Amino acid sequence: MLIESFVASTRIVEKKANATTTKDIGIHLHEYQPNPSLKSYFKKSSTQPNCIAANATHIFAAQADKSAVHVYNKDRNNQEAIVPFQEQITCLALAGQYEGAGTLVMGTQGGRLILWELATGRLINTPQAHLQPVTCLAVDPTFNFIISGSSDSNLHVWCIPALLSFSQSSPNDPSQPLPLTPSRTLADHRAAIASVIFGHSASKANLALSAAKDQTCIIWDYRNGVLLHTYLLGASPLCLALDPADRAAYAGYEDGSIQVLDFYKQPSLLHPLYDPNQQSTPTQPPASDHWHLPQASSSPVLCLQVSYDSTTLLSGHENGKVHQWNIAQGKFNVQITDFSLPVTNLLMLPPTGFPNPRTPILKIHHVVKPRYESSLDSSHENGSSSIIPSNYSFTAQLTSTLPLPDAPTGASDLDDALTNPSFPTSMLENGINELAALGNPSPRASHSEHNTLKVANEGLKTQLDTALCRQREAITKVLKLEEERFRRQEDDAVKKARKKRRRIRMMEAEERARKVVMGATVEDREEGEGDTGTVVNGEDGLSSDTDEMSSG
Repeated sequence: MLIESFVASTRIVEKKANATTTKDIGIHLHEYQPNPSLKSYFKKSSTQPNCIAANATHIFAAQADKSAVHVYNKDRNNQEAIVPFQEQITCLALAGQYEGAGTLVMGTQGGRLILWELATGRLINTPQAHLQPVTCLAVDPTFNFIISGSSDSNLHVWCIPALLSFSQSSPNDPSQPLPLTPSRTLADHRAAIASVIFGHSASKANLALSAAKDQTCIIWDYRNGVLLHTYLLGASPLCLALDPADRAAYAGYEDGSIQVLDFYKQPSLLHPLYDPNQQSTPTQPPASDHWHLPQASSSPVLCLQVSYDSTTLLSGHENGKVHQWNIAQGKFNVQITDFSLPVTNLLMLPPTGFPNPRTPILKIHHVVKPRYESSLDSSHENGSSSIIPSNYSFTAQLTSTLPLPDAPTGASDLDDALTNPSFPTSMLENGINELAALGNPSPRASHSEHNTLKVANEGLKTQLDTALCRQREAITKVLKLEEERFRRQEDDAVKKARKKRRRIRMMEAEERARKVVMGATVEDREEGEGDTGTVVNGEDGLSSDTDEMSSG
C-alpha cells in the first residue's frame, strides 16, 4: 500500500489571547494518504515561503527572524544543527537529493546564491546577480540547472556543474563566460517574482513556469531562453504548483482562491505551448477555472502542492488551515488540518510502499557544516584554475556495492538508452534503416534470394488461404448447428403450446359435463319433492272422508 506524506512549515506570529497552538512547533511531518494524521514534528522553527527543503534523511529550514538554517534529522527526530550565515537566507532548494548526497542552494537578502555541499561542507558564494533579494529558487529534475527569481523582476538561469566546478574560466578571457555568473537572464516580467517551478521531464524539452506580482504567469523554454506562453491572471499570484504530468498549473491568490491554467484548453494540431500561432497571444483563463473557498474559510494561499496521483490539490493558508481541492470536480473538498499559524510551505514527499523502491547509492547520517574555503574564493577572483584541495573530503555511507567499471551489468543497449533523457541518434538511425529494409528489400540481393522469398511468400499465401477456407467451413458448421438447435427449440415450444391448449379444452369439456350432470340431479330432486306432496294431500283427504263417514 502506498503511503503519501507532506512536510508543512509555519511562521511564528504574535500569539493571541485565545491561541491554542503547540509551543515552538514549526515543522510538521503529516501523513496524507491513506490515513491523514500528524506523524512527527520539529520545534524552534519559523519560516517564510520558499524556505524549506527536504531529502530522505534531513529537513532544511531557513529561519525568518535570523540569518541561519536549521537542520533536522528525520531518522532521529531531532534538531541536528544550526548553521549561521553572514546574511539572511530568503529561499531554499535542494539539488541531487535522490542520490543520497546533495547540494543545498540558498538565495540571500543581498541577491546572491550560496551552494552548500552537504557531504563535504564546501561552500560556493556567487557574486551579487540580483539587485534585490532572491525570492524563490527551483532546481530542474536533472539537477543541472537552477532558476532564481528576485524582487527585481528578473529570472536567472544557472548551470550547477559550472558553479560546482573547481576549474573556473578567467574573467579576462572574452570567449569564456564569467565565473559564477548566470547562463542567461529571463526578463519579461515587470514586477517582483513570487514563485518559479520546473516541469517534471528530464528531456531537453522540459519547461519552467514563473509567476510575478504583475499578474502574469509565463511558461519558458529555459534552456534556450524562449518565452513559450503568457497567462494574464485576475490577481497577483502568491504561489504556483504544477501537475505531475505537466498538463496544468495552479496559482494561489490572496483571497484564498485557486486559478487553474490548463495548457491544453486551446485546440491545436501541435503542442499548445510550442504552437507559433499561440505563443505570441497571451491567454486569460476562463472564469470556470477559478475555484473559490467558502466565504467563512477565505484566507491568502501561501503554498500549493499536487498529490502524486494528480487527483487532489493541497493549499496552505495564512489562517493555519490546510485545504484539499478535488481537481476533477474543480472545487473545494475538505479541510485536512489546522496548525493555527500561517502555513508558509508545503512539500510533498515521494510516496513509499512500492514493491521495488529505488534505493539511493549514498546516505548521509550527518551533514558536514559549511567551511569557508579562502583559497577557492581567491582563485576565482584571480581568474586562475584551481585543483581539488587536499582537505576536500566526502563523508557518506554507501548503501550498496558499487559495480566495477568493466563488469557486465546485464543491461541491454535499450535499457541504457531508457535511462537517458533521449535515445541516441545512432540507435534511432539503425531502427529507421531496419524498418525501411523490411518494406524495401535491398537491390543488391541476388535473383535466387528473390525467388526464394517469392516461393516462401506464395507458400504462406497458400497456407493463409487454406486456413481461411477452414475457418469459413467451421463457421458455416457452427451456424448450421445453431440453426438446428433454434429450430428444435421452436418445435418444442409449439408442441408444449398445443399440449397446453388440448389440456385446457379437456378441462373445459369436463367442466361442462359436470355442470350438465349437476343440472339433471337438481331437476330430479325437484320432481321427487312434488310427488311426495300429492300423496300426503290424498292421505289427508282420505282421513277427512273417513271422519265424515264416522260422524254420519
